[in-house]
Amino acid sequence: EVQLVESGGGLVQAGGSLRLSCAASGFSFNDYVIGWFRQAPGKKREGISCIGTSDGLASYADSVGGRFTISEDSSKRMVYLQMNSLKPEDTGVYSCALARFGGGWRLFDYEYRFWGRGTQVTVSS
Repeated sequence: EVQLVESGGGLVQAGGSLRLSCAASGFSFNDYVIGWFRQAPGKKREGISCIGTSDGLASYADSVGGRFTISEDSSKRMVYLQMNSLKPEDTGVYSCALARFGGGWRLFDYEYRFWGRGTQVTVSS
């Protein structure tokens, strides 16, 4: 059974940092793309970053490029999202997701098959 469990969310002031973690199990870790998405209240879910677990190649949405860094540790089956220079508009529920085989790079949520429950990130001004 595929499981994705996020952790690391919380309340932080604008300009601060958080590191989110995604613990993955139940699939061959090195064969897929794993992405991070967020959803703010009343807004559509947004794909913000993804990483290829076989080679570490990463992609970012324009809204977070230069501030967020995605990484993975295949030995621990973990994917991380380091978030720096946080802004109030970064507030939302952050979820990691496992893409369908061969997909995920465009950060379209329909390309992702399995999802974690999410972790809340709140950035105060």
